[in-house]
Amino acid sequence: MLHRGAPARRAWAAGLAMAAFLALGVAALGQDAEPGSAMAEDPADAEAQPYTVTIAPTGDADLDSALAEASQLLGLRETAPTGGFGLIARANNDRERLSRVLQAEGYWGGAVAIAIAGRPFDDPALAERLARPSATPVPVVITPDPRARYGIASIAVHADIAAGEAAVAAATAEPFGLAMGDPARIAPILAAERRLLDRLLAAGHPLATVARRDTLVDYTRGTMTVSWVLAPGPRAAFAPPAIVGTERVDPGFLARFAGRRLADEPYAPARLEQTRKALMALGPFESVRAEVGDALDARGQLPVTFVVAERPRRAIGGSVAYETNYGPSVRLYWEHRNLFGGAERLRLEGEVSRIGTGGGGDRSGLDQMTYRAFATLRDPGVFRSDFTLVANIGALRERLEAYDRDAAVGALLFEQWRSERLTLFAGPTVDIGRSGPSGGSLTAYQIAGVTGGARYDASDSLLDASRGWRLNAALTPSYNFADAQPFALLRTTLTGYWDPIGDRRTILAARTTFGSFLGANAAAIPIHMRFFAGGGGSVRGYDYQSIGPRDPITGKPTGGGSVLELGLEWRQRLWGDFGGVLFADAGTVGTGSTPGFDEIRVGAGVGLRYYTAIGPIRADVALPLIKQSGSSGYGLYIGIGQSF
Repeated sequence: MLHRGAPARRAWAAGLAMAAFLALGVAALGQDAEPGSAMAEDPADAEAQPYTVTIAPTGDADLDSALAEASQLLGLRETAPTGGFGLIARANNDRERLSRVLQAEGYWGGAVAIAIAGRPFDDPALAERLARPSATPVPVVITPDPRARYGIASIAVHADIAAGEAAVAAATAEPFGLAMGDPARIAPILAAERRLLDRLLAAGHPLATVARRDTLVDYTRGTMTVSWVLAPGPRAAFAPPAIVGTERVDPGFLARFAGRRLADEPYAPARLEQTRKALMALGPFESVRAEVGDALDARGQLPVTFVVAERPRRAIGGSVAYETNYGPSVRLYWEHRNLFGGAERLRLEGEVSRIGTGGGGDRSGLDQMTYRAFATLRDPGVFRSDFTLVANIGALRERLEAYDRDAAVGALLFEQWRSERLTLFAGPTVDIGRSGPSGGSLTAYQIAGVTGGARYDASDSLLDASRGWRLNAALTPSYNFADAQPFALLRTTLTGYWDPIGDRRTILAARTTFGSFLGANAAAIPIHMRFFAGGGGSVRGYDYQSIGPRDPITGKPTGGGSVLELGLEWRQRLWGDFGGVLFADAGTVGTGSTPGFDEIRVGAGVGLRYYTAIGPIRADVALPLIKQSGSSGYGLYIGIGQSF
């Protein structure tokens, strides 16, 4: 028996024959419409007919589950049909539905028998027996008979015209999820078709389609053959994008911003998505949708339109955190997301931390707390569309475990977008103030520097990564005018994420941080710039800033000239939005430009995560595995976002 397919754009209208209605019929499996049109119901029989239903097992658990899900007799058993005719109509509909499930799973010669009260549902005598509804439930038995599963005998893929053969050959060069001998199931056939189209799209063919799909089901041999005729269409580049939906953001700026990333570039779905994400990252938009044309323009390029929806220009927010030794902290901010019409973002934020920790000695109350206030302006598209100006100025008063500091700071950085993953940055920095050991006298300093570095993000999520890696590296040559001391600060952080099972429920995460001063020893560097370790975001289980060299007289941390930190987490989703974490951290601080391992400290602990749309809320408890004097012996950390 032969079944022939039709063009793909007609949604299986005449294709795959038996499978034709599967593509449509499977989509209808969740519908609960009563099949009342199958048989007319007698108004006199308006009384419900209860029933019980049993589906005989086939020996294939997955098939049994699919049949049970598709059965209306089973799904609607709590809603009794109207009279015997309603029950027979429901059974007739179920036989068709379950037959489609068998075919979808490759059992093209299978059959479904349904008995009501011990009689086949299409027995003419059954209608008379059920003419008057009974209060006693009528037994219904469904007996699927899959018989032998059909296999794929042959697969062929061709181009619609000779010019497209090379593109089709490239798309089929690697396995595409369907092979001879595979079960003749519908889902893999459709998945293979989608994979072939995706490969053509990724190769720069934006108008690629399935011109024809042919299938042949041989009931005598129990096989199916599948063939496709693909229409790759021409390769094309993106046309300069258009922007619609703006209210207050300059559409010309957005077109230039997106055009820098997209215009005249070869078509690639990934590049289109990257550009859409870049527009979202600007900040003013609630949503950004990319739409491509269904035909090339007069220049042979693919039209692209980004449809944007703006969100409120102003926002306020905040966060809270807690560390055992560091104490509670509160951060508040106000932000304008479109200051001058070019997606400029101005953020004013303030932070109060170490609330109620008690500073010891003469310090108490407000005097022992840390205050920070900053203003940050981000101006995208300055100079060129791939440049962003980041201007930052702030004032702070820090009262920490290791040092005290009063200062004004500023930076003027220029960020250059190089790719979706890579951003370069450089610019001057200024730090003017006074600092010194905690509770001691403060020494004035005036530090100017030039920082340069790169951020590379190959992870799959900024808020909660499950795959990929990130690298942050910066080198800042500086000069302290107070004592004529030059030095350079190097700091790098590398993080990696693995999803060994592939379901985003079990994640392994690792972090390493290295920092070093070049051109000067630690004693020549103002204490607030030296390296410290310990606490949340560093080595959990140890007090904040407690790891590293200490003053031999006071016993207080003095900081070092280098640092090395390592972190490892096993993140496991448990139930719903809750998850757990097992982690271990290690760190060491050295007096020279490279740290040794003689004073390494290791902490370990467990944590709880509650996953939200803005990232997980975390609570971690850690213990030090290597005892250290002057440390509390445990740490509790509460905050928003993963630890790294």
